[in-house]
Amino acid sequence: MENKLLVSASPHITHKDSIPRIMYGVVISLIPAIAGSIYFFGERAVWVLLFAIISAVATEALLQFLMKKPITVKDGSAIVTGILLGFNVPAAVPWWIPVIGSAFAIAVGKIPFGGLGYNPLNPALLGRAFLLASWPTRMTIFQTAPRGGTLSGIDAITTATPLNVFKTSKDIIANQADPTVLPEKVEQATNAISQLYDSYANLFWGKVGGCIGETSVFLLLIGAVYLIYKRYIGLRIPVSYIGTVAVLAWIFGGTEGLFTGDALFHVLSGGLILGAFFMATDMVTSPVTSSGRVYFGIGCGVLTIVIRLVGGYPEGVSYSILLMNLTVPLLDRYTKPKTFGRGK
Repeated sequence: MENKLLVSASPHITHKDSIPRIMYGVVISLIPAIAGSIYFFGERAVWVLLFAIISAVATEALLQFLMKKPITVKDGSAIVTGILLGFNVPAAVPWWIPVIGSAFAIAVGKIPFGGLGYNPLNPALLGRAFLLASWPTRMTIFQTAPRGGTLSGIDAITTATPLNVFKTSKDIIANQADPTVLPEKVEQATNAISQLYDSYANLFWGKVGGCIGETSVFLLLIGAVYLIYKRYIGLRIPVSYIGTVAVLAWIFGGTEGLFTGDALFHVLSGGLILGAFFMATDMVTSPVTSSGRVYFGIGCGVLTIVIRLVGGYPEGVSYSILLMNLTVPLLDRYTKPKTFGRGK
């Protein structure tokens, strides 16, 4: 009787990781991209990020206080939401855009569902979608060129981002049989796409226009490597997502027929790297099963390419992830592994 076994409720396996530890780990992983956004876009990036973070934290604390629930802003999840929301807006937006976006993300996308762990949609992306639907002009017109670069990443065109230039030029080439389309326009569009395909270095380092946190692939990958090293994210979603975009862009993204697209351009452009590593991998809004994560990434990739190539909007990362967030319960249900001992 002196060596009695104590039986307690599960789980019996513990780990040093906690919600605050993981959330602040994500913040650390975003520091290179934050520094890059400040370098490329200057003081405007600082204010956008600060307003977004303060709004997210204040909204969560206020709502939890009013609802007489424990205030959990110290766990860092609201800070992550604020940073990601700030990353998804142009540098030139007025101060109230990130404030409203972060407030909406927390007040509509997180708290009503029960807080962290219960939200079906990524709050930061939901806030961005709300801003894009409410103020499309302010969210899609980029006026601030990065330090040492141009909005498009090429010298010939300085008034549009790479994906905007690509989509406009591709449409001109596709409609060149129309008598209203001048041959000079077709030639200019062809040259523009050719120069875009030669601008890999600018796309990789961040010398292109766009939302303040999505431009530098290099800095985002540094953060992604840290998250993978800490095992906060896996590779199934990012690899299947980016791989699907690359394959479909190669097949359907060219201007000279099938299998003439430039896969690397589509991988490096826009918010694909930011979305694939930092938002699609959100623990709450992504599948828990291994095969479900692969299907989730493939679905995000398909939707991204469909929106980029067929839709009226040059970028499709945000909407693709949000739409696939809605499929997560089904993916988890139908990819659930067999119970041990219940047959093959």
